[in-house]
Amino acid sequence: MKRYKKSNWLPAMLFIYATAMAVYFVPRNHESTDTEKFLLVFSSYLIIFLLWISLRAQEKRRDKRENYLNNSHKNNQ
Repeated sequence: MKRYKKSNWLPAMLFIYATAMAVYFVPRNHESTDTEKFLLVFSSYLIIFLLWISLRAQEKRRDKRENYLNNSHKNNQ
């Protein structure tokens, strides 16, 4: 069974959730202006994008560390 990377599935699920909430709640909100609505949706997408970048960098660092440890362990044998 293929294991999906956390950097892919978590931001994807948050993107779907944020989009669904925006589609449902933004048209019903009559108290804020269109600019505020746009900034709210844009900021949520920006946060999801930054999370995606952060998780990718974390996975790359972990993979690099595992490769280094595996190579150093093979060299010591």
